[in-house]
Amino acid sequence: MSADLGPLVITRRSGEEPIQASGETVGRLGDFWSWACSDLANNTLRGVLAEYLVATALDATTGTRAEWDTVDIRTPEKWRVEVKSAAYLQSWAQSQPSEISFSIRPASDWDAQTGTASADVLRRSDVYVFCLLHHRDKQTLEPLNLDQWTFYVLATQVLDEQCPTQKTIKLSSLERLRPLKTDFTGLPKAVATCAEGTQ
Repeated sequence: MSADLGPLVITRRSGEEPIQASGETVGRLGDFWSWACSDLANNTLRGVLAEYLVATALDATTGTRAEWDTVDIRTPEKWRVEVKSAAYLQSWAQSQPSEISFSIRPASDWDAQTGTASADVLRRSDVYVFCLLHHRDKQTLEPLNLDQWTFYVLATQVLDEQCPTQKTIKLSSLERLRPLKTDFTGLPKAVATCAEGTQ
């Protein structure tokens, strides 16, 4: 691969960077972030927020998020963590709360350094963290309030043994696998318990 077409080196931005046209500042990066990323209840951004919350709890927010990594979070202890999110409430009008299910689909390995995927389809994390935005009152929904979240932590080995090829799992089925249920403050202990095989 040509060095000129290798992966970009991404540095963390502050939001103060100028958006410029012909040398004139027409806005700031933070303005774009506010415009594009304020709807934290939509599926895409809620998922990214959930990754950040788990990474924060695990002291794994150094650098920037890797969009195409094989797992969502790599901790200082070298644990590989996959994060999934779901919510009863959505940004759009609903006739009823959403049914809760999470993706647990095995996947091929994408290497951002080479731009290639492996043929092996499997789950590559040590631990799954299922993040449920459990709040049910739309008028007071606030994804930044961590009291509105519940976290279910499960060793990937349990999924591989009990649901080897399954692509999604409902909350009721997940609970039957006896994940560690916790609030935000309990995430480090729950992840360590599962990653170290003491669940």
